[in-house]
Amino acid sequence: MIDLGGNSRQSFAAMRGVLDGKLAGASSADCTAISAELFTVLFALNSAVGLRRACTDPSREGAAKAVLINDLFGKSVSRKVLDLLIEAVALRWSSSVDFASAFEQLAIEAEATAANQDGDIDRLQNELFDIAGILSENQELRRTLGAQTGSTEGKAELVRSLLVGKVALSTLRLLGYLVNDLAGRNIDHVLEIYVQAVAARRNRLIVLVRSRSALSVAQAEKLTALMIQEVGQPVHLNFELDASVIGGVSVRFADELVDGTISTRLLEAGRALAV
Repeated sequence: MIDLGGNSRQSFAAMRGVLDGKLAGASSADCTAISAELFTVLFALNSAVGLRRACTDPSREGAAKAVLINDLFGKSVSRKVLDLLIEAVALRWSSSVDFASAFEQLAIEAEATAANQDGDIDRLQNELFDIAGILSENQELRRTLGAQTGSTEGKAELVRSLLVGKVALSTLRLLGYLVNDLAGRNIDHVLEIYVQAVAARRNRLIVLVRSRSALSVAQAEKLTALMIQEVGQPVHLNFELDASVIGGVSVRFADELVDGTISTRLLEAGRALAV
């Protein structure tokens, strides 16, 4: 996860929730399109310090910021991304750098969601990790791709020529964005940010199911189908046996807990009687 200040952490958590809503039920192609537009916003933020400051200036009215966003991005991004931007500038951020970092994370997670729709999110995470190892072993390639000067198009084409057909499409797209906008940072550091962002999105798609005894295949399939319908994305179910569960199941997804165990209901009833 990205390291953000106090206000920024809360604002980023809110923006992730908004992004979840935009991605729910979206196809892989739609998720990729949202990611591409978020990267367009990120590149604009990284290239203009004044824009970042205008978006995060606490003394500036939210309505004025919304007008600025509409003027700059209204014709270049979709309504979904524009709404996301407008909501973002209305929140409080600890620094303008945090604001850009948040959009980088959201852009990566949107593409990771596309990979999840394609069944490739584990592959994406592993391939980005493997690329880090390749760069550490090939210093010439690392210097070329990590150069702060030179043609970004040339670096992206080099990545494509080396990896097309060998890695997932999401991996290829994210690496193209990465070399296109290092924003003055070390390429190893940026690659680690990408790996962690993909892992964070994958973790948000993991459902922890606690029960006293193992669910049957039919029960697991039914629960999986219900969670996919609820989330609007393929999910991964992890099962945990817990002797403290008297009956039913406890389901935790992302920041939400849906507890249907008898023990929890009894505890809640006891608390109600004690009042």
